[in-house]
Amino acid sequence: MFFLGIALGVILTVILANFISGEKHLRHRIHCDYAIGDPQFVRAMNGLLGPPLVGGNRIQELVNGDAIFPAMLAAIREARHSITFETFIYWRAAIGQEFAEALAERARAGVRVHVLIDFVGSSKMDPALLDLIRNAGGEVEKFHPLSWYHLSRFNNRTHRKLLIVDGRIGFTGGVGIADEWRGHAQDPDHWRDTHFRIEGPVVTQMQSAFMANWIKTRSTVEHDERYFPQLKSAGPHLAQMFHSSPQEGSEDIRLMYLLSIAAARDRILLEQAYFVPDDLASGLLVDAARRGVRIEIITPNRHTDAPLVRRASRSRWGPLLEAGAKFYEFQPTTFHCKLMVVDGLWASVGSTNFDNRSFQLNDEANLNVHDASLAARLEAIFEEDKRRSRTVSLAEWKSRPAGEKLWEHTLGLFRSQM
Repeated sequence: MFFLGIALGVILTVILANFISGEKHLRHRIHCDYAIGDPQFVRAMNGLLGPPLVGGNRIQELVNGDAIFPAMLAAIREARHSITFETFIYWRAAIGQEFAEALAERARAGVRVHVLIDFVGSSKMDPALLDLIRNAGGEVEKFHPLSWYHLSRFNNRTHRKLLIVDGRIGFTGGVGIADEWRGHAQDPDHWRDTHFRIEGPVVTQMQSAFMANWIKTRSTVEHDERYFPQLKSAGPHLAQMFHSSPQEGSEDIRLMYLLSIAAARDRILLEQAYFVPDDLASGLLVDAARRGVRIEIITPNRHTDAPLVRRASRSRWGPLLEAGAKFYEFQPTTFHCKLMVVDGLWASVGSTNFDNRSFQLNDEANLNVHDASLAARLEAIFEEDKRRSRTVSLAEWKSRPAGEKLWEHTLGLFRSQM
């Protein structure tokens, strides 16, 4: 009994280590004397987030699965040297089979194929798909699989969505590999999301983000010209791909959002599948609204894969609504987008949700772009999504039934794990 008690104590301690961090995190309000368009903003992002913003990139937005999956599969099928692929969700489905077959075919053709999927996110996946890739000569790893000697890291998932082909073409955004993302968000069975196709020097930074986790899982690093070729200018966009994890730079994603909000002078547009801001982020958004910044946020409605997170999110809306922020709930289907556009100039896209799980617990990767033309296109997409959404007013939010308020408030207490 004595040794059983010790064993249970050790297990409980390890489990708690998943949820309690000993590291200090940013707690004080950020004030910016410079705006998004000021050169100092770019210098700050270069210095604080690691890789600098580099010019010469071409970034193409892909809206919904009918545009996203064909572009990704075409790039895979045209690969000549290497494919590196990291994703959170990979489920058993027709599109999952199509990706596995395309990756396997390229591996058999001599292309170096490396696939990294999250252990939890791929729990619905048919293992035969991974065997198909492995048997063709591809390398496949799962991120942080459950084991007794690694319990302390189980709550740390890779949420990154990265596909890099020949070190020259990259994809990132919000989609997982599942049939839910197919179609064009036309009904509740087909989700709404945005992904991006990237060419130019910033693809090197995307490859670096993949290799950071490949080293953690495979304990090898790929570094020759098949993965890191010399890249020439491919377009007009100034961009930066940075990544964060609890082990290295866990505050980077959160800091990027906080600095962007603090530097905003005109408008902040957010599309967020999981919007559960902490007190500091909420306070900065309120400050921005009070100084005249227009804040608009699109979130899911009852069509969501995370109803508890949606309820926790709604518990945090009060101060923002009172300050003048506008909330919209996307109506047709599950809304899975992760997008921020600030002052018609600065955009951040990728895997990151506006919640503590992305800010502190998961491995994430985001593409930042400082370009008015891309921002304008993304704002147009935002307006189209807003047209298909329903406004939630302060009066409506306040008039929620008492039981609903209590349930949402209770779930909000657990926002550190959402």
